[in-house]
Amino acid sequence: MNKLFGFLKKLDDNLVKILLVGFIFFVPLWPKLPIKTINYTYIAIRLDDLYLALMSFVFLIQLLRKKATLNRTFLWLFIAFWGAVFLATGWGIFVQKTIVIASLGYLNALRRVEYMIVFFIAFSVVKTKRDFFQLLNLYLVGVLLTVLYGFGQKFFNLPAVQTMNPEYAKGYLLYLTPEARLSSTFAGHYDLASYLVFAIPIIFGLYFFSNKKRYLGLFVLSLIILIYTSSRISFGAYVVSAFAFLIFIRKYWFVVFAVLLTALLMFTTGELTKRFLQTFQVRRILVDEKTGAVYIGQKITTKDLPAGSFYVKLGNQQGSNLNQLRQQVIQQQVNQATLSGQISQGQEQQYIATLAANLQPVNTVVSDISFATRLQIEWPRAINAFKKNPLLGTGPSSITEATDNDYLRWVGEFGLLGTGLFFLILYVLYRKLWSKDLVNLGFIFGLAGLMINATYIDVFEASKVAYTFWIIAGIFVAYNSLNKPASQPTKGRRTK
Repeated sequence: MNKLFGFLKKLDDNLVKILLVGFIFFVPLWPKLPIKTINYTYIAIRLDDLYLALMSFVFLIQLLRKKATLNRTFLWLFIAFWGAVFLATGWGIFVQKTIVIASLGYLNALRRVEYMIVFFIAFSVVKTKRDFFQLLNLYLVGVLLTVLYGFGQKFFNLPAVQTMNPEYAKGYLLYLTPEARLSSTFAGHYDLASYLVFAIPIIFGLYFFSNKKRYLGLFVLSLIILIYTSSRISFGAYVVSAFAFLIFIRKYWFVVFAVLLTALLMFTTGELTKRFLQTFQVRRILVDEKTGAVYIGQKITTKDLPAGSFYVKLGNQQGSNLNQLRQQVIQQQVNQATLSGQISQGQEQQYIATLAANLQPVNTVVSDISFATRLQIEWPRAINAFKKNPLLGTGPSSITEATDNDYLRWVGEFGLLGTGLFFLILYVLYRKLWSKDLVNLGFIFGLAGLMINATYIDVFEASKVAYTFWIIAGIFVAYNSLNKPASQPTKGRRTK
């Protein structure tokens, strides 16, 4: 009986930690399979939401029993940010009327709380340095398993579950084509790449701190999968953050090794290099003088990144292939108009004559369709939302589910108030962790990589990345709080 009571007491003392360890593995490894889809969106209730709800409930009970601790400094900062988010939500619903479906506004606001609450749970379980390194290494085991699944996806046809569009988000098992970008257990290649960009500097920090070769091996494997994602912004974020870290700690020979390895892997796989070259393309396009519509003669394939309609004009010039381009564009438009029912078969000649009369050739530099969508649609939409209400923005969900630039999304949805408070949290986090400690520096440069990534995707709203970031931030803050005097010590509680 004594053994049973001893076991139950140990379980009670470590229940939050046990649940957190499970969550550290669950977040990256469990695919985003929906349980219930939310109406009017392809956001879904998933198993991670239920797991977090259980873990948060247990954490709250342990707080009331004084078996868990809170970081007061970050608590008030987080509450201020969440308050700004819900203020923007209420203003958008009841005053500005910019949030059409109120439930979506509340849902998106609550998800900010959901992603960040794990910071406090992670902070509470680190009571010794052993706890910190144990949790950090378990996190890296999760990175390793994610990477290994990526290799299985690439070479052994393991399935993917993605949320890149509403149809995929229903939870279908997808089998990637040879030229497809890897997503491993993540919802898309961008999310996986962001996860690895954050992890690599942390791996470096532990490698140089401990000199254990297993971290070097994990870096090489992670870099290979990062390159297979073909995410250009993440690759750039890796180059800047990881190499800057190595230079900062004066590991110059390792910089040479990392540069040579990166170049070798990049040019061996080929796909990432190809995507960089297709970011901007010199093309002759046709522009409808009457409507301003842009027509680009191109074949859309899975192997090539299509050009978008954003262009910089180089000049009007005639050329030997002009007629061929004109015929190709006209034929494409006729086919589309016929399939859509815009014209009938008897109207084809009149449609062709009208279209051909207005088309003028222009030599241009065109961006790929990904960049063009951001420049022409997503980013202006966020900027316009900010202009409507610079202080509060137009509220969460008001500028659709993606802006592909976290900074513009923040100012568009939460205005200067919410954005400023979020930056304040990150700044306090940076000030708290900045030191000559190699492990701390790994986190700082990992955060820098995420912030570079945030210029092109909504990285802090990607659930797997956001959960991971705030968990690791929580254990790092707890690690740096160990053995430091508290301002008002309270029995059983670490105060700030």
